[in-house]
Amino acid sequence: MIEARARILTVHNGRARLAVLDRQEGCGRCDEPGGCRSVRIAYALRPPKSEFELPDTLGVKVGDEVVLQMPDGVALRGALASYGLGVLLMIGGAALGNLSVGGDGAAAVGAAAGLVLAVCIHRALTRSRRWRKSLNIEMRRPDAPCMHVFPET
Repeated sequence: MIEARARILTVHNGRARLAVLDRQEGCGRCDEPGGCRSVRIAYALRPPKSEFELPDTLGVKVGDEVVLQMPDGVALRGALASYGLGVLLMIGGAALGNLSVGGDGAAAVGAAAGLVLAVCIHRALTRSRRWRKSLNIEMRRPDAPCMHVFPET
């Protein structure tokens, strides 16, 4: 179970806008000798999103602190859909272009077609209510025990 603390910024129409207070920084060895600094590289182009909205299932008020929890495996599933799908379709498109027509140009066109297909599939997934629901993040009060059992996927 992945957990992070958050503070409620606004509540409107059954939705709570919140800011994540805990900043995950990878393994914590960024500045040590041998540390990979991968988190800093990842945030170089765009800082991580620290504000977002969730359904208000607790009846929270502005300023309340909550704990966000996400079952293990959800982040991996999201990353595979976002990044793995693009890589897989790009390589598959390049291989298909190379096998059908042959040559580097056909492989490049196939790779580009695979990436375009991956973008289309990703957009469809992010618009799918069912997909977003499977990537569930839930709120609980900091003093409440973690008693929710997420279904096996």
